[in-house]
Amino acid sequence: MTDLSRLDSEVRRRRTFAIISHPDAGKTTLTEKLLLFSGAIQIAGSVKARKAARHATSDWMEIEKQRGISVASSVMQMEYRDCVINLLDTPGHQDFSEDTYRVLTAVDAALMVIDAANGVEPQTRRLLQVCRARNTPILTFVNKMDREVKDPLALMDELEQELGMAICPFTWPVGMGKQFGGVMDLRARTMRVFAPGEDRAGGDEELITDLDNPAHESRFGMAWGQAQGELELVREAATPFEHSEFLAGHQTPMFFGSAINNFGVREVLDALVELAPPPGERAALQRVVAPTEKKFSGVVFKIQANMDPAHRDRIAFVRVASGHFERGMKLKVTRTGKDFRPNTVVSFLSQRRELLEEAFGGDIIGIPNHGVLHLGDTLTEGEPLQFTGLPFFAPEMFRNVEVADPLKTKQLRAGLQQLGEEGAIQVFRPMAGSVLMLGAVGQLQFEVVAHRLEHEYGVKARIQPCRFQVARWVTADDENELKKFIAANDHRMALDAVDAPTILVEYAPELRAIQENWPKIHFHALREHAGLVFQKRMDG
Repeated sequence: MTDLSRLDSEVRRRRTFAIISHPDAGKTTLTEKLLLFSGAIQIAGSVKARKAARHATSDWMEIEKQRGISVASSVMQMEYRDCVINLLDTPGHQDFSEDTYRVLTAVDAALMVIDAANGVEPQTRRLLQVCRARNTPILTFVNKMDREVKDPLALMDELEQELGMAICPFTWPVGMGKQFGGVMDLRARTMRVFAPGEDRAGGDEELITDLDNPAHESRFGMAWGQAQGELELVREAATPFEHSEFLAGHQTPMFFGSAINNFGVREVLDALVELAPPPGERAALQRVVAPTEKKFSGVVFKIQANMDPAHRDRIAFVRVASGHFERGMKLKVTRTGKDFRPNTVVSFLSQRRELLEEAFGGDIIGIPNHGVLHLGDTLTEGEPLQFTGLPFFAPEMFRNVEVADPLKTKQLRAGLQQLGEEGAIQVFRPMAGSVLMLGAVGQLQFEVVAHRLEHEYGVKARIQPCRFQVARWVTADDENELKKFIAANDHRMALDAVDAPTILVEYAPELRAIQENWPKIHFHALREHAGLVFQKRMDG
């Protein structure tokens, strides 16, 4: 097989998707069960803490284990049915939505988990809007059918109304809660009978192939007749599934199940392989890049510090956009123009790492580094490309941060620099004054940063109220005009993690007045670090 035909074949095998949901919908549980069915792990809860309490394989941070929530995205790679699946588990909590938004720029599809008892919840809506804006194909898994939940027809109607897209059921439940009998596969016309699962994949599963047999009604009771009646309505009212409409983000196939019982998971995994698209083209400022191009290119969409506390490392997660990556090959960071040869590139199954020899378009690779790579950086074999679309949102909450022990000021600044670079929090250095400021979307981010500073960097920090409430990044077409603006407002100016100038004000009316007084200055609530830094370097 020639290099180009192998490259094309490997790219077609890739499926890269994120799992998204509102908190507590069962997203991390489903992630683990997908790993289980693919054979990537043998027992659920592979990460164990004291007293042998099980924690999800994808939740590796100590604070995640303590609180039972995901606060950072996890990246996992597995093989299933001759496909290489790159699976990204994202935080559900809205305070960490910025991390999730950035992860969604690196995937080709999303698996949305819905709590069948609660339906569409606020965070689900927000994440869906991001997917819709990018035309990301979405599969929907309705979870927790082994509990008393909403009527499936009502749930389907709610999903269509709330999500603004056609729902195409691929499976349908027979009963719910204690009467949950299983799910019918509407395409295969079979029924998989529900039995509470163990934390292992496989085992004997009962499959009913004759759905017209009247004996089933005596076995499953009223739930059987009700499901048959619902299916008649679904066949009449539901939009027929069209793969092109799914790929365009206009339709979502819907599956029912119970992730905690390993039920309905296999159908979702099969659908991801069959329906989700292989890697597609990605837009750079200069041109559109195809995944099957011979030359390597990739973009850093996430940085995580201290995944291995013993080594205090920082992993840059890179989405391979094109070409064939080989360990030790020479790459250029287009932001700085510097070359480097990554020799310890890794793939992940949560904390478990494997040294990576090669990767192809669509893969997610981890490059350990010490501040060389930043969020939004593009890596190439030399071509000056810059991929776009990595969002940074203006913070909604601010705090001052000081070190409890003045002798540890240096550690505080080093820790905050690393946490700022990975996007866990936004760190601002005032141009006038020495007290650092933190910006966040929600209160939980401050708590996580304080916890990580203490346990990962050995620094106890005091996080205190701050008078500022609004931040905007500032740019100008005329460099001298920007310098004049900064000089006139230096008492409320700060620099962020990449030295982008930011104005901080106490009230929104104050910002409006400043905007009126400085019409040549551009104020940005969204900073796309991608293009800004690169363009500055190329222009300068």
